[in-house]
Amino acid sequence: MLFDGLLIEHQCRPQAVAAADTSGTIVYRNLFLSSLLGSGTATGALSFLCVGLALMGLTYGPLGTALAELFPTAIRYTGASLTFNLAGIVGASLTPYIATYLGNSYGLPYVGYYLSGAGIVTLIALIWIRARNALAR
Repeated sequence: MLFDGLLIEHQCRPQAVAAADTSGTIVYRNLFLSSLLGSGTATGALSFLCVGLALMGLTYGPLGTALAELFPTAIRYTGASLTFNLAGIVGASLTPYIATYLGNSYGLPYVGYYLSGAGIVTLIALIWIRARNALAR
């Protein structure tokens, strides 16, 4: 997260870093979800959790800045908090149920496909936000 913070401050806008983190997460989930979690070993599961949680930290690190930049100063705090909380309630609250269903019904690779699909949707939204911000300037 230290590297991510330095990159945000000195090189890139938060949307670009979040997009890179999202695409990295998509690749990670597709390539390693089944092999690490499905290996049946504690080392595989621990490796998956360590890398996955590190990627999650890289994604959530710039999120506050990225959300705040979407709104004018007068409503910035309210807009960012409503956006974050509604996304968590509507999007993230259903994910464990969907992932459990997919894992039990179709196997672990389909959980990775679902999470990768969510990452792709996030990546498209971040690209759209960046394009919208460029047009507004």
